[in-house]
Amino acid sequence: MNTFKKLLVFIACLITLNIATSMQAQDTEKAKSQETLVAIHTPYGDMIVKLYDQTPRHRDNFIKLVKEKQYDSTLFHRVIKGFMIQGGDPDSKHAAPGRMLGSGDLGYTIPAEFNPALIHKKGALAAARTGDQVNPQRRSSSCQFYIVQGRVYTPQEIQILKSRYGMSFTPEQEQAYSTVGGTPHLDMQYTVFGEVIEGLEVIDKIAAQPTDGGDRPLEDIPMTMTLVQE
Repeated sequence: MNTFKKLLVFIACLITLNIATSMQAQDTEKAKSQETLVAIHTPYGDMIVKLYDQTPRHRDNFIKLVKEKQYDSTLFHRVIKGFMIQGGDPDSKHAAPGRMLGSGDLGYTIPAEFNPALIHKKGALAAARTGDQVNPQRRSSSCQFYIVQGRVYTPQEIQILKSRYGMSFTPEQEQAYSTVGGTPHLDMQYTVFGEVIEGLEVIDKIAAQPTDGGDRPLEDIPMTMTLVQE
């Protein structure tokens, strides 16, 4: 093959590579543009939540409730610093001060959608549920959810979880729990169906609020939600 033909082959290869790279980039951008994003507005700032496609029943239910404005005026009614912030109880709308909350629902449950790849790292959005004694299938609440604050785990603590409780983590999951933190003991116990991608500091602000004996904040923390992208 002469030099000219070699040059043509080389140019053709470059063009093919550039086209493939461009198509891959377009596919990546398309996937990002199709992510479902929800904004949770609170007095302490906004959180942007990405809903997982791997949990379609929970994703679709959450989208439906957001569109119906079901969450507007509900409270973060249960707040435990170093653990999580919980909301979505329909009974919390305009609830009297001091009223015990957390039992409200919409009359149905959602089948669990456990996925070992979806963990309780800080910012994880997960469905609340009743206990195993009355709910052995671990079906999720129709509307109540929590967002993980958790804490950072040392490598030694992670090893204890693995050896003593038989838990398993990918290297990426171990890194998440040892850097941003979370609540690993809840993995595969409650359905994780999304994560906060903006506004992690809002979780800390809400979790720091004083609470009463039932973990309800002394000052109401209401929310509204809007669908940012579907």
